[in-house]
Amino acid sequence: MTATTQDRNTPYRDGELTPYPVAAKENIPAGVIVCLKDGYAVNGQGGETLVYAGRADEAIDNRQGGNGDQHILVRRHKAFLWENDGSVKQAHVGKPAYVVDNQTVSASDCGTPAQEGKPGKPASRSAAGTIIMLDAAGVWVE
Repeated sequence: MTATTQDRNTPYRDGELTPYPVAAKENIPAGVIVCLKDGYAVNGQGGETLVYAGRADEAIDNRQGGNGDQHILVRRHKAFLWENDGSVKQAHVGKPAYVVDNQTVSASDCGTPAQEGKPGKPASRSAAGTIIMLDAAGVWVE
């Protein structure tokens, strides 16, 4: 397709509430971290190949279904309050949070940098967003 030289009425959506196809054999409770694995929604969990999607706006049970048999609404572009694995401190505000499980975040991606004579360990957690606040209730991640 070639570039247009005329006005174009381009469709859009705000992206705040987005439907994602659910992975086979997944049961995702409402209000938990949702990640994408190969484009399909799964419960939040550690995994370098997973991509943080947001918070489940509803519960979906696809344990009997295949990839994409059901869709889940995921809320995005908000700050969500997640559990702290104990590693997130005030000094981490403004830095990335990493998915531990479907309700917990960490300050660590579990990777280690290479040192002289020793190879590093690759990250094993996906980024959940930026830590914007820490309080007694947990970690606010945007």
